[in-house]
Amino acid sequence: MSTYFGASMKRKEDPAMLRGDAAFIADMALPNMAHMAILRSTHAHARLRSVITSDAEKIPGVIKVITGADLTNKLMPLPCIWIPGGTASHFPSHPFGMPGAGSVLATEKVRYVGDPIAVVVAETPNQARAALRQIQVDYEPLPVVTLVEDAIKDGAPQLHSEVLNNLNAHCEYGNKEATDLALESAEVTVSLKNVNQRTINSPIEPRGAIGDYNKVTGDYVLYATSQSPHNHRLLLSLLVLGIPFNKLQIVAPTMGGSFGTKGYLYADMPLALFLSKEVGRPVKWVDDRRGLMSSTVHGRDQVHYGTLAGTKDGKITALRCTGYANLGAYPSTIGPGVATAMVGRSMTSVYDIPNAFCEIYAGFTNVAPLGAQRGSGRSEATYTTERLIDLYAKKIGMDPALVRKKNLIQKDQFPYANPLGWTYDSGDYENVLSRALEIGNYENRNELKAEALERGKLLGIGMSGFVAVSGVGPSPRMSKEGMLGGTWESAVVRVHPTGEITVVTGSKVHGQGHETTYAQVAAEVLGTPLERIEVLHSDTRRGTFGQGTYGSRSFSVGGAAVHLACMKVLAKTTKAVAHVFQVNEQDVTFKDGVFGVKNDPSKSKTLQEAALEIWYGWNLPQGMEPNLESTEFFDPPDFNYPFGAHVAVVEIDKDTCEIEVKRYIAVSDVGNACNPMIVDGQVHGGIAHGIGQVLFEEAVYDAQGALLTSDLTEYALPRATQLLNFELERTVTPTQHNSLGAKAAGEIGTLSPPPAIANAICDALSAFGVEHIDMPITPDKIWHLIR
Repeated sequence: MSTYFGASMKRKEDPAMLRGDAAFIADMALPNMAHMAILRSTHAHARLRSVITSDAEKIPGVIKVITGADLTNKLMPLPCIWIPGGTASHFPSHPFGMPGAGSVLATEKVRYVGDPIAVVVAETPNQARAALRQIQVDYEPLPVVTLVEDAIKDGAPQLHSEVLNNLNAHCEYGNKEATDLALESAEVTVSLKNVNQRTINSPIEPRGAIGDYNKVTGDYVLYATSQSPHNHRLLLSLLVLGIPFNKLQIVAPTMGGSFGTKGYLYADMPLALFLSKEVGRPVKWVDDRRGLMSSTVHGRDQVHYGTLAGTKDGKITALRCTGYANLGAYPSTIGPGVATAMVGRSMTSVYDIPNAFCEIYAGFTNVAPLGAQRGSGRSEATYTTERLIDLYAKKIGMDPALVRKKNLIQKDQFPYANPLGWTYDSGDYENVLSRALEIGNYENRNELKAEALERGKLLGIGMSGFVAVSGVGPSPRMSKEGMLGGTWESAVVRVHPTGEITVVTGSKVHGQGHETTYAQVAAEVLGTPLERIEVLHSDTRRGTFGQGTYGSRSFSVGGAAVHLACMKVLAKTTKAVAHVFQVNEQDVTFKDGVFGVKNDPSKSKTLQEAALEIWYGWNLPQGMEPNLESTEFFDPPDFNYPFGAHVAVVEIDKDTCEIEVKRYIAVSDVGNACNPMIVDGQVHGGIAHGIGQVLFEEAVYDAQGALLTSDLTEYALPRATQLLNFELERTVTPTQHNSLGAKAAGEIGTLSPPPAIANAICDALSAFGVEHIDMPITPDKIWHLIR
């Protein structure tokens, strides 16, 4: 029976957080440190006639002021490393032949409100900000386009000379001809224009960076809010700074959340390093909330035109979608791939739809660059498909739950190749939906509606299934998808001579609980108490290269690497113990940290005793090295596919149209869960994120490209009082794609709340003929619709 794996244990990371002892970028101070501030464009699209810094340089405490002209041939543009559509894609150029993601500082043009123009380094943050106000920028305003469908039309304002009609890529997934034929011959079709509004990732901690150059050694150290310190080290050294890889170290301290935003390269990273060398001192930059909201990558922002076809008795025969993805002003580090492949291949979700086709047009506009947001790509696809299914069920007069059950992929169909390019590993989709409906008391919905109506409330019940492509890999597959980089993960497991264990991972912790779950894996395999295991991360000089934390891959890929490394350590120790006891390896037993010999209780050694003897090297098998350590690289054979079903119960006040989510049920399957408490926490956070999108959040730009929702007084996030106790349950369907049988958990909670709650709201308003409301669904929108 497992002692550690599968046990709900409190996170080892939490005490430091709760005591206020955890050090974030804003808490860090290096000796003789200066401070940096960035001047950002106030125009969405303009030529820069001049940038005059002379008055800023006179401000007391100012050390240096630079503009884009000062960086010519010194810093290269930021690169983009996910190129959907292959040679058919169009990007701004990069000197190394890479796709460019924008200059570190704008020179000739600015392309969105927030584009960086100049930088001040001063003794204090206040002095740096005061100097920014003295920089004089002469803009020549240019025409602005903020909507991607407008941007890719002939005659639209052109953002990049290399990208005709602002079209980055047109990507197609599935069989267009077969799908169109199925639509033409269908008994029933429903269509929908569906807007996934632009949203702003809002981690509690904004981004920050500290650059520290050592003129004696020529070494650079960057302390940064980075999800992928190893990848950022490679990209910064090779493609931006042009310095030797071994001269750059990146340390990512404690991070207050990310949701995808901190996995990208931003101008502040190379600027802090470059300016540290220029001024001969460490240079620190910490963003504020307004800066984060205007210049850190945004999420979602897709418009889908979807059509679903089927028979009158509820069998879906075809699904077609044309989508428009708004990449913003520049292609962020992996933004183009997130907005295309992750959407297009996910459109059929958990349903066995024989004919499917999805095409995505990705274009540039004068708004902030687009990137990942928790559940990115999969969330947008799930929303469109689940809304279409509800419309289809209504048109044929069938219960939406029955329509779904009739079209779910059955458990004997796995592994299942969907028609768009994913191959699902394992699942029992009908089981999770049936359980969610049972918990939600769905069969008594009519009685619930009648009771609510007596109280002046309109009650609705909505549902959504989901499957979330996760655990990005393998590397050859992702190279074909246009990603320039590997998707494996590494782990080092080291048993010290005194028996303590160190685990080093390339994954970056920012809320996922690596220090706890990775220690649980090591404790389970090596029989060592959790308190004797440390997990090191977030420093590129601590261990081997690691790909980082993204795409819900930390445990199913990084944790699997830890497991494999532990198994190698166990195998080596077993061999050494067998040699000492002069028995066959098959006769050595291991339980609770103690090695023994079958049928001979007089012979035993603890892991600590064995580790010390191996370290001494007194009696080792021939060829065995005197250390107990293993380095493992794990590249998954394919993605893994967690799945589940959600049910939402909402009530709408007939007079005020206020929306209240009364119950929220989520049944999830993440395969084998190492720490169910952490999994539940991840699902809780994801549901809150999804509720935010469907009911509250929207990044609003005006026609001139000004961000109107630029702080938390204007951009609505759900408050604790607007949330409820979520009702969670899990089933277990292991994956075959890693040694732990574990699937992802970090993003799955986000996918279903928007369609489940939107479906519930439309169900509540069905008597008024309401079939669809664009997110965010607000009381104001409902009030106008029903009147």
